[in-house]
Amino acid sequence: MAIRLSSLGIVFTFIVILVGVWTRLVDAGLGCPDWPGCYGALVVPNAERASDFAPHIPLDPFKAWVEMVHRYLASSLGLLAIVLVVLAWKNRHLRNYPVGVSVLLLLVICLQGAFGALTVTLKLWPQVVTLHLLGGFTVLAIFFWLRCRLGVCQRQPVTRSSLPRIWWLAITLLTLQVALGGWTSSNYAGIACTGFPTCNNEWWPSYMDFNEGFHITQEVGPNYLYGQLHAGARTAIHYTHRIGALAVGIALLMLWHYGHTKQPSIRGITQLMLGIYALQITLGIVLVLFSLPLSVALMHTAGAAVLMLCLLRTGWRLSIAQVSYSPATYRKVSHA
Repeated sequence: MAIRLSSLGIVFTFIVILVGVWTRLVDAGLGCPDWPGCYGALVVPNAERASDFAPHIPLDPFKAWVEMVHRYLASSLGLLAIVLVVLAWKNRHLRNYPVGVSVLLLLVICLQGAFGALTVTLKLWPQVVTLHLLGGFTVLAIFFWLRCRLGVCQRQPVTRSSLPRIWWLAITLLTLQVALGGWTSSNYAGIACTGFPTCNNEWWPSYMDFNEGFHITQEVGPNYLYGQLHAGARTAIHYTHRIGALAVGIALLMLWHYGHTKQPSIRGITQLMLGIYALQITLGIVLVLFSLPLSVALMHTAGAAVLMLCLLRTGWRLSIAQVSYSPATYRKVSHA
């Protein structure tokens, strides 16, 4: 049961991330001015009740429902994590059962809930919005790692080997790139650069303000809907995101070369990652040239999540040298 639930968690978290991005892209992040309810109710109220609760914030039913659906899904994810912790407690006597990973998953989801509340109360402060996105990817990664660990419990003791430096470089750069993507979106810098491969008809834009664009200690408020940064700061953010994409591509090529020359077991998945990366670049170009179409933006986020899962799977293959669990343990875990 735990294995099936962890697999469900991977799919469900993937959906929650995309719904969260959709909420952001349709400007519904402040569809409800309070948290965890909406205008003081557990469901979207009518206009009269909303006006009584917040007279100066008119109700937009569509945006309010989008925001509440995201909250409902995220809450369901938390319930799933609680069930997994209960199962971990029941199976704590089994050798190498990932109890710690199960508890960590629940703690990170609780932290995600706190970021969700701060996203609303701090009026889409870019720092919190970016951390909220990274938190979603972290939850996805932990669900995936939990599924891998549970799969190992069905077999035999594991001998782990250290991961190569190139893998750590790739995962670090991808994490930074996801953060840059969140920072680009939360500061509304997605179309700060027009054209490709140049940016505003320049290979190195003359008007970029990196100090303001990456001033992460900026004051809170009053409202970051549609952003507050000037054009030069947004251009700096967007251009840095493009440079980050290039760095990730180089790291993936190096990892592919490592697999091709030293680790045949990861050749297939590294080739897949290069294909996904090429698709990501294509989607990024389309986003710029066609002014951020919603469907393409969602696919771009989905591509980043799939790329991260592939990289984690590569790390798992590289770290596991031998698997051999007793049949008795297999039966215990598979029926947990």
